[in-house]
Amino acid sequence: MWETSARLLRLLSLLQTRRTWSGAELAERLEITPRTVRRDIDRLRNLGYPVLATAGTAGYQLGAGADMPPLLLDDEEAVAVAMGLRTAASGSITGIEETSVRALAKLETLLPSRLRHRINALQSVTVPLTNAGPTAAPGTLTAIAAACRDSLCLRFDYRSHDGTSRIRTTEPHRLVHTGRRWYLIGWDIERQDWRTYRVDRLDPRTPAGPRFTPRTPPEPDISGYTSRAISTSAYRYQARFTLHVSAETAAERIAPTTGALEAIDEYSCTLRAGSNSLDELAVYIASQGFDFHVHEPPELVEHVRSLAARLASATD
Repeated sequence: MWETSARLLRLLSLLQTRRTWSGAELAERLEITPRTVRRDIDRLRNLGYPVLATAGTAGYQLGAGADMPPLLLDDEEAVAVAMGLRTAASGSITGIEETSVRALAKLETLLPSRLRHRINALQSVTVPLTNAGPTAAPGTLTAIAAACRDSLCLRFDYRSHDGTSRIRTTEPHRLVHTGRRWYLIGWDIERQDWRTYRVDRLDPRTPAGPRFTPRTPPEPDISGYTSRAISTSAYRYQARFTLHVSAETAAERIAPTTGALEAIDEYSCTLRAGSNSLDELAVYIASQGFDFHVHEPPELVEHVRSLAARLASATD
């Protein structure tokens, strides 16, 4: 009896790790016969777990039921989930703090002492920076994620930086999280171009739809595209610098929300950044502490040259 119960738990754990398993694969992993697999699948169904048989392939998958089945996690997964919940308790999603704490409390009552010690040790030396900026509503994030997944057009009210609002319609592609804010990358149907939207500024309209055929994304590297869109493209002046340090070293000081880095070689990299002020760009790059060369725009080149002359004369 105990052996059967343990085997059912192992079977349930396998069904949770990927979408579809064939009966032969499950039999091999559990070291039992295909007939025993079928019997164990029936036992799980009798216990209320919606195990579905896939058509034509003699495969099985765990479907969505009325209740969430227990999750079976190994040690590393349990530590990762617990740390993720602790981080989410002070994260950038509106209202998730309380639910994260409740979920964490449930999880930690079930953790063996060896895992609690690991998590507490990791937490004791971790100091999170409080997110003081605007947060995204969980319902908004899930609505966008569902539209991306199902290729459904998304209409929403969007507030610009000056507070004005208008209705936008997009073919949503991906959600990007920078660590401080959430962004939606999508094809703007009215503008016929790719656009980046701050999620905390949009309010989805329901229902979503109609369906669309997904387009080729603007770039394979969506994170790099987002970095350039929010740090450079939206501004009057779009600057390009060569930094005489590696991209890895520069990234320690330059966040993807303020500039986009691209390695040239192991000793130098390109930085692209934007601003509506030439002074702001000049002071920003000079304050990073790296040797650099400014390439564009021409106004910035001349501005840096003039500023350097004024600074030099100030020390004479």
